[in-house]
Amino acid sequence: MEFIKPGRQFDFMSKRRYFIGGSVLLLVLSIVTYFVPGLRLGTDFRGGTEIEVALKQSIPTTEIRHAVERAGFESPEVIEVTSPGTPNRVMIRVLEVNTLTEGQKQAVRQRLCLVEEGEATADPRCASVLVPTEIRFSPGGDKISLRYESNPDLAAIEKQIEGIEGITLQSRERGVVLANERDHKVDIHLRSKGDLLLDGLRHELGADKVPEQALRVEWIGPKAGAQLRDAAIKSVLIALIFIMGYIALRFDLRFAPGGIVALVHDVGIALGAMAITQREITISTVAAMLTIVGYSINDTVIVYDRIRENLPRHRGLSFAAIINLSISEMLGRTIITSGVTALSMLAFLWWGTGMIKDFAFALLVGIAVGTYSSIYIAAPLTEWIDKRFFGGSAVQRRAPKRTKQEKRAHAVV
Repeated sequence: MEFIKPGRQFDFMSKRRYFIGGSVLLLVLSIVTYFVPGLRLGTDFRGGTEIEVALKQSIPTTEIRHAVERAGFESPEVIEVTSPGTPNRVMIRVLEVNTLTEGQKQAVRQRLCLVEEGEATADPRCASVLVPTEIRFSPGGDKISLRYESNPDLAAIEKQIEGIEGITLQSRERGVVLANERDHKVDIHLRSKGDLLLDGLRHELGADKVPEQALRVEWIGPKAGAQLRDAAIKSVLIALIFIMGYIALRFDLRFAPGGIVALVHDVGIALGAMAITQREITISTVAAMLTIVGYSINDTVIVYDRIRENLPRHRGLSFAAIINLSISEMLGRTIITSGVTALSMLAFLWWGTGMIKDFAFALLVGIAVGTYSSIYIAAPLTEWIDKRFFGGSAVQRRAPKRTKQEKRAHAVV
């Protein structure tokens, strides 16, 4: 299949200033969207709660998502989990996470008659109760650990905790338990966001569809989310550095900057598209960005390879003319490859759900700008670097080698 007739050439380089100017403007606008309206970070980076539930009946993910929103949770993600032994299994992610405020922690200390670590309060009402020697709050906000010098009264501790705003015991049986009898350690289990989410689902969908307990409840705190975000940024930067080294070794130093600028251009615009459409940035999005980097550099390397092949073949042409020739020769292949890949991403975008749609959208934008950048970013920048820093040496003619007969004739003369 041929979309471009062999021998046909297009003058891409004559319009490069207009396209480069448009790319700079588009990249600047993308950077602006990082702040207004801003990147919408998902659970992976902001923190949140994740539960897995084995539903009693098959329920569409859209209906589950609407039920979670009616229960008071924002931006839920509902993903079907395939498990042969557990049918109707779904994973639900919400941005909310159990975090006790400083005011709530202080209220707990006052109720337990311990204002600071190791310092008892002067409140006379605390004289008749056992005062803990240590209070620890879990990072997830779903457990409070106490330590006493002697056997604690669990019923009295439960009575002390009751009534604090925003703090609810998990259950009568599991609320206050003796975790370690020898160390007199007590754990107070609070209702987590996962418990509240499950209660909301049972209220919205019915007890005949939602079980009383979840298969798994996990949370990601804000600090863990920040670490994931930093690791994602580092992964992209490291990928760019190694790709730049690869191009410099395989081709020439003058080719490497154009490829890297094209990659930054592609990732920057793809992130801008995610920001302006307010799609969530998750670990899947980072995977999409790395896929864009690989796809774009593959297309750029193919164009570079054809330029390198044409340089010794057409020594009478300028570097710009060789770039036009090389891109024209590869244009049909680029259209077929990018078009087929884009069609598959359109299918995911149309029929996919949740994170799959976001992944497909990011890749679709990346394919478009990656194909464009190989033509109007990487190649023109390489031509400018060759002219500016290498004196146009890429197309300079080498003096032809003399044969032995010519050398002898020259010596006689």
